[in-house]
Amino acid sequence: MTRIVVLILWAFAFSNSASAQSSSLKRLNTGDDSRGWEAVGRLDVAGKGFCTGALIAPDLVLTAAHCLYDRDTGARVDTDTMEFRAGWRDGRASAYRHVRRAVAHPDYVYDGTATTDRVRNDLALIELDRPIRNTKVIPFETAERPKKGDQIGVVSYALDRSEAPSLQELCHVMARQKGVLVMSCEVNFGSSGAPIFSIEGDTAKIVSVVSAKAEVKGIPVSLGTALESPLARLRAELAAGRGRFSVVGTQESRAAASQEGRGISGAKFVKP
Repeated sequence: MTRIVVLILWAFAFSNSASAQSSSLKRLNTGDDSRGWEAVGRLDVAGKGFCTGALIAPDLVLTAAHCLYDRDTGARVDTDTMEFRAGWRDGRASAYRHVRRAVAHPDYVYDGTATTDRVRNDLALIELDRPIRNTKVIPFETAERPKKGDQIGVVSYALDRSEAPSLQELCHVMARQKGVLVMSCEVNFGSSGAPIFSIEGDTAKIVSVVSAKAEVKGIPVSLGTALESPLARLRAELAAGRGRFSVVGTQESRAAASQEGRGISGAKFVKP
């Protein structure tokens, strides 16, 4: 049995109680509803779709690595065709920025195969063409990954709610192992890269991003990566000058990539 299936089945044992205690998604309809969440935005990708991202610095957006790849061809997306719309709601954004550079985790492999390695490394850091200097758009801090049973929240866009973000203020970490978090948070297509928050008092800190969703016996779960080590590697990649993709190319072959976890069975596993 593969590690992802073990994680999901382990989480399934606790899913009924966790789901019962989780809050439902709330659309952030007004400026008052959205206050404090403006640094979450919609990342439009090559006119073909979108992901969710969040500012962690005035010029840096955290999202999922698979958002940087064309789903049909597997090629890296031209950074010139990407746009971050901070606080996007009903046709307007608090700020619009194009993308200067984007780096995926060096160990991430975009091959569509459901593995723990893919989820664990599914993290990207985007450098905007200009910093967002707006008193309403305050970048989020990051924090260490939460423990099993911890309460978390998520702000995301999705295919069926693309024009405004939605907040699920209360969901839970159902399991964690080797850098992969299994969560009860509700996600859908377009939620990829959405920030997962620990919320203490009035302070929200990003502890993970949405990588994928899975379903076991009709019970939905979401999967994400821990941040500490992967985020440090992404910052190092940017510091080394990497991440400019102005011409669409194909992904490098990674012959030495781990084969662990291939051939997933027992779970419906998709990228949101």
